[in-house]
Amino acid sequence: MPMSHATITTVAGSRYLQQLCKHWSHKFEVEFTPERGRVPFDAERVCTLEARPENLILRVEAADEAALLRLEGVVIEHLKRFAFREGLGEVQWSRPA
Repeated sequence: MPMSHATITTVAGSRYLQQLCKHWSHKFEVEFTPERGRVPFDAERVCTLEARPENLILRVEAADEAALLRLEGVVIEHLKRFAFREGLGEVQWSRPA
């Protein structure tokens, strides 16, 4: 499955991780701690989150490139809603080599 990741510089990574996971737990079987989260949107789309002291690492996987691009957008759109005071700016997704 295609995958990508993004690293967001923030000291509030754990807070955002927990907010995102709690938000999505109303619809999906989400698993999370303050440091790690996993959101299986369905059998072919998954987001994992990892909070570190100075950043939040997002990883997304999807069945194909089009679904991956949509999932990247959904995850960032939701993150920016929770982080509106911080103004995260443009987020760059990277693909493994």
